[in-house]
Amino acid sequence: MVLAATLMLAHPALPVSAIGGAHAAPANAPKFDLQRPPKGTPVDVLAETIIYDHERDIATAVGRVEITWGPYLLIARKVVYDRRKDRFQAEGEVYLREPGGNVLLAELINIDDRFRDGFARHLRLLMTNGATLKARYAVRREGNITVYTDVAYTACQTCRLADGTPLWEITSEQATHDQRKGRIYHRNMKLNFAGTPVLWLPWLSHPDPDHPRSTGFLIPSGTYTRSRGVSINIPYFINLAPNYDITLLPQINSRQGLLARARWRHNVGSGTYTLQAGAIRQLDRRAMPLGEQQRLRWFAKGRGKFAINRAWSWGFAGAVQSDRGMMRRYGVDSASAAHSHVWLRGLEGSNYFQAELGRYQGLNDSDNTSLDPATLPWIWQEYTFEPAVLGGVLSLSSSLYSVWRRQAGLPFAAAPLAERNTRLVSSLNWQREWISAAGLQVQPFAELRAEMRAVRNLPDIANPAGTISEEVSLRAFPRAGVDVRWPLMAQFDGGYQVLTPVAQLIFATDEHGRRNAGNEDSITARYTAASLFLHDRFAGMDRFEGGVRLNAGLTWSIHTDSGSAWRFTLGQSHHLLGRNSFDGTSIGLGGKRSDIVAGLAFTPHENLMINWRGRFDPKTLRPRDQEAELDLVWNRLTLNLKYAYLTAIPEYGQFSADRQFSGSAEWRFMDNWRIFGGTNFSLQDTEQEEWRARRYIGIGFDCDCFSASITYSEGVSSGTDATFDRSINFSINFKTLGSSGVSTIGQ
Repeated sequence: MVLAATLMLAHPALPVSAIGGAHAAPANAPKFDLQRPPKGTPVDVLAETIIYDHERDIATAVGRVEITWGPYLLIARKVVYDRRKDRFQAEGEVYLREPGGNVLLAELINIDDRFRDGFARHLRLLMTNGATLKARYAVRREGNITVYTDVAYTACQTCRLADGTPLWEITSEQATHDQRKGRIYHRNMKLNFAGTPVLWLPWLSHPDPDHPRSTGFLIPSGTYTRSRGVSINIPYFINLAPNYDITLLPQINSRQGLLARARWRHNVGSGTYTLQAGAIRQLDRRAMPLGEQQRLRWFAKGRGKFAINRAWSWGFAGAVQSDRGMMRRYGVDSASAAHSHVWLRGLEGSNYFQAELGRYQGLNDSDNTSLDPATLPWIWQEYTFEPAVLGGVLSLSSSLYSVWRRQAGLPFAAAPLAERNTRLVSSLNWQREWISAAGLQVQPFAELRAEMRAVRNLPDIANPAGTISEEVSLRAFPRAGVDVRWPLMAQFDGGYQVLTPVAQLIFATDEHGRRNAGNEDSITARYTAASLFLHDRFAGMDRFEGGVRLNAGLTWSIHTDSGSAWRFTLGQSHHLLGRNSFDGTSIGLGGKRSDIVAGLAFTPHENLMINWRGRFDPKTLRPRDQEAELDLVWNRLTLNLKYAYLTAIPEYGQFSADRQFSGSAEWRFMDNWRIFGGTNFSLQDTEQEEWRARRYIGIGFDCDCFSASITYSEGVSSGTDATFDRSINFSINFKTLGSSGVSTIGQ
């Protein structure tokens, strides 16, 4: 018979409630705080039989015993409670769940002082991070110190050898778990890998699952390069408070000396920010490329984001360094450009606002730093009016920037860059959709755009040798049109197909005043099927596509019951009246008829996808641009292939035809092993046959508790010293312990 009773009937500090089943811990139970549950917390007991010895004041529960006290849960075959000594003893398949979520399995547990102290025999501790600690004996004292004897620790659950041995395991004579500090300290430890001892240390510590931010050394990593020699990174994490910390990141370079480096992180409640800085006094400047041979080199960078209220936030990001190659050279940041800015953003519903003050800086040798712009400021705004106007959506978009740079420039014909360029553009847009009973979709739209510009020292596109010293201009551009689509669906045995003819007629005034307007954001490089039906095919707002044009095309899609599908797009743009904004360019939109653009997306199987798009001469159908991509995931193979042939468009910075190819593949074998590799190359100058390529190959191992890989790569780098280099990189990660990496780079 199942009886519900109490083990401590008269205990004033621990009232008991009799129930018919064990209570689970409350949903809002706190994480382990080294304190007993609050005074008055009931103890719920469920047992098959309970015997109470009045003379010795001892209660014994046998059968399946469940005891719930606040967030604690104890399950055992037998539990003996000595009221005079205030001690539990649980025997037989003991299960103890602590407030933090850790679970202790043992043959026997003896608990004193209401779950704070005690000992256990032949135990296994299941931690919330998936790690397991086994020990022959354990003693807990002071409510937060547990000392384990004859310890085996691992995070491997499924990654085991045929005989059940974990792939890796730490064994130690003794391990001390300090729950207040959040660390586990091993004494006289060995690291066994695949059942073989590979490392012995007299002492090792690592965080417990409840305190991943505890102070201590992180796993070091190493690199070899010609310019730095052997580099060893020895990170040390300092947990100063729950909301801020600092990580010391010293890098010892055999050829250049010590790079002193640190990272600070802080959560201020409304947001977080990170600051990082470092400096080195180089020992061997001759090993560095030209431009990087100064003795003292340094950097500082940071990033942050903060909430003002539910709709508004602000933030910053930026970096400064002694020279353009400093962070790349010492492995801090591999970016080829830096954007330092502070921003303010508001988002509520469909209304959006963003403003920033910023500065852009190119970090490659080929970059002309005198053209690097500063935006003081750059503002975007989108506002949707409510309710609907004339049955449609009315919105207002605005953009304001003021760009400053040290000197004007004309890197290519479509991008005159002024020394000072201020632009304000506001656009009032209206759009509505009708759908007839026959499925005809009609979308009329209209736009009224006004802009003001002020430039100083702007390159004159009509006279490349001259400049416009100073000019202020006002312009207005109206635009209206209609978009008509008629999806026609037909079913067939095994699927259905949809054919959708599309016609888009746009009326707009000619684009005028280009000579006294700079171009910072409308560097349109390619015309494809994806941009065929855009109202304006310029990427930004510095340019306006004018004239009257008709965009016509169709989409045809087929879907089968087996899951295969394909979608084909074909179309062309016809310039009917007015001045064509793309006349004189090679983009494919000049003249009365544009190039023909097409696209195909084919998915014969859920694991295979093929995409293609192309641009063709309207008279000869000779291909101009071709792009194709294949993605395959089949059984253990993952494959990605891309090919592109891009014609020269010198007006937009593509000065010669370019053939590009990239591919990557990964094959998983023997469950946890994988071989991977990839390449990408470009033939930018077909006359000089100058290939630019990178390639890599490697092998890796991954399982639930461990991962490692070794990769060989070679090719032309795109840094401040674009040269051919080779590298070997090795990385390793032990779950719950950390990761490390070693790499070599040579030239």
